[in-house]
Amino acid sequence: MKTYKYPFYDQSNCIRIGNLLDDMWQVHKYFHEWQRQRYKDDLLYANYNAMDAHFKVLKRTTHPHWHLLPSQAVQQELMRIDKAYDRFFKKLGGRPKIKKQHKFKSITYPGSAGWSLKNNRLTLTFRKWNPKTRKWQFDRIPYTFHKHRQWHGTISQVTIKRDSCGNYWLCLTTTYKDFRPLPTTGKSVGADFGMKDAYLTLSTGEKIQHPQPLKHSLNELRSLNKALSRKVKGSNGWWRCVRQIARLYRKISNQRKDFHWQLASKLCKKFDTIVLETLNLDGMKRLWGRKVSDLAFYQFVEILRYKCGKHKRLLKEIDQWTATTKPCSACGFHNENLTLKDRQWTCPECGSYHDRDINAAINILRAGIAVT
Repeated sequence: MKTYKYPFYDQSNCIRIGNLLDDMWQVHKYFHEWQRQRYKDDLLYANYNAMDAHFKVLKRTTHPHWHLLPSQAVQQELMRIDKAYDRFFKKLGGRPKIKKQHKFKSITYPGSAGWSLKNNRLTLTFRKWNPKTRKWQFDRIPYTFHKHRQWHGTISQVTIKRDSCGNYWLCLTTTYKDFRPLPTTGKSVGADFGMKDAYLTLSTGEKIQHPQPLKHSLNELRSLNKALSRKVKGSNGWWRCVRQIARLYRKISNQRKDFHWQLASKLCKKFDTIVLETLNLDGMKRLWGRKVSDLAFYQFVEILRYKCGKHKRLLKEIDQWTATTKPCSACGFHNENLTLKDRQWTCPECGSYHDRDINAAINILRAGIAVT
């Protein structure tokens, strides 16, 4: 599957989507609380079919306003809840939690029911009460989005999201398999992650620096958070400042992702085999929390894994306990006296002069492809 993401233009109709998300959150909250109450009453867990039947009863009795909600989106939300509890019973995850209203951000329409799409115009089907006929009738609302590229494949589902900045996005999930192999180069490379001299050191001797967008935006973040602390919580000025902080965080995230995507594409174009080391990110975050989060090692590995699958490249990851820093890449001598402060060292066995990171990258490459 492949998902395409498009931003909605600023339009008054988006208020309807915001109201729909708030109403869907009420369904989310109600059924989580219902499941918990059933557990307290020593009743069996109600699966998706039971929740769907209960929802139909609620629409006829205590919650008639839920007739406004699209049935397909409600079914998808009940499936999410059922899947979350199923993972909990299988001990694959924790107990499902009730999301706060401002954190409930998406609704999904499966197949082709409840929506239609033509060019850059999405039409959603809502329901409204007609006082003259005293019946519920369909109300189709068009939305225009910025179609900056063409999607490929058959659309399997449509998701509408609201981000922390208050903007709305259209996500189209298609059946298209993005597979475009690049011409082979016959080259292999080992890459060593770092935090001091370079973000990524290649076995070829190249060192790649990270832009560290969070570090360069700290002063602006401090100013905005100070301004937020002076405002009355819940006021218009407070919400305006919250949006400003959210927009800045979104800019930082976009800068980081752009760097990672470009770096992954560059590596895939140059090399057929890429060997990385496995990092203990939990331990690194305890020592250098903010910097590790800014560098986002795991996000880059996930992007690189996707790129390698798309372009038919081989990605290997060696074990984190594999010795790569202390062994000499020329003769194999283990320098037990090497410390974190030593950035260059000379092998006492063969006399080779090493850069610490380049030596580690060469050892990573050899451990990954098992060459002499």
